[in-house]
Amino acid sequence: MTNTVQEAWYLISEAEQPDSPALVFYPHRITENIDRLKRSISDISRLRPHVKTHKNAEITLMMIQAGISKFKCATIAEAEMLGMCKAPDVLLAYQPVGPKIDRFIALIKAYPATHFSCLVDHPDALQAITAVAAAAGLEIGLFLDLNVGMNRTGITPDETAVALYQQIHALPGVYARGLHAYDGHIHDASFELRREKWQLVLDAISGVERQIIAAGLPKPVIVAGGTPTYPFYAALDDIECSPGTFILWDKGYQDAFAEQEYLSAALVLTRVISLTAETLVTVDLGHKSVAAENEPGRRVWFLNAPDAEFIGQSEEHLVLDLGLDHGFQIGDVLYGLPFHICPTVALYGTAALIENHHITGEWKIISRERKINI
Repeated sequence: MTNTVQEAWYLISEAEQPDSPALVFYPHRITENIDRLKRSISDISRLRPHVKTHKNAEITLMMIQAGISKFKCATIAEAEMLGMCKAPDVLLAYQPVGPKIDRFIALIKAYPATHFSCLVDHPDALQAITAVAAAAGLEIGLFLDLNVGMNRTGITPDETAVALYQQIHALPGVYARGLHAYDGHIHDASFELRREKWQLVLDAISGVERQIIAAGLPKPVIVAGGTPTYPFYAALDDIECSPGTFILWDKGYQDAFAEQEYLSAALVLTRVISLTAETLVTVDLGHKSVAAENEPGRRVWFLNAPDAEFIGQSEEHLVLDLGLDHGFQIGDVLYGLPFHICPTVALYGTAALIENHHITGEWKIISRERKINI
């Protein structure tokens, strides 16, 4: 290895110690990403980061200590982790149905220091939530979930949405807090094309907002966007923004969204377990160790083997072509930057912490579980 490679930020002095595959976090780079996020918006109170990326209490506490008070999550376990951290304001960006309603009620009662809200997009779901909330003596804040093109959940942003919002306002056990819109279908690498598509979403949200106000109801809080459209919402005055990937970053967003200059702060560590052929090696990074929803060549990129080519991947193995005279031997470590960090983190129970090239401890990925206590 050259001196340049040995001095690379990601190298671990005790790389022989952790069993592989392993997830590793770099806390000083996480801290820098939080600082960069705060500098990217005029009012920190408009930040509502999504915790699905890290699912971790320690990182949540870092953000709270940095002055961020609002959070977004997708599961009851993530919401409970936030409650355990005494996060002041938590939006469960999910419409609870069936037993999840009872779990949500139990969560609200168990963590009174946190103000919990959730989504709704259908009259039947609204009636079910209202009945349980009223019976429990609670008044739950609801955000109306708008379908702005993702076509996954949400109600069409037209008169039917306004009518449902009015219904929320009139029913016992709940109150209309605002509008939620996730535009995850907009992820074009072109900044201008993203902006054009985002403008259509903003126009739809604004149309519903105007109709709500015209109906005599209070101005709704608006929670919108994810990472790809974050710069556009951040430039406005009164919309809460919900980036998530910024905290750890990944190869996919690094390549696609060059205008957002966050640091890679999480890697997967893997080892050469077989010298398969003259140019081929096998490492222990299978489907179970890195997000595998993308095509094979877009699952992980190796910082110390950037030209590695995917040959095949199974549950526990990844075969790579490293070319002639690659120099890797049995037991050598490769440092992988996942293309999609959020589901990759969910594959691990813990993350080793790396500071100044040394392992300093580990953090539990506590809300990767479907259930913590509730």
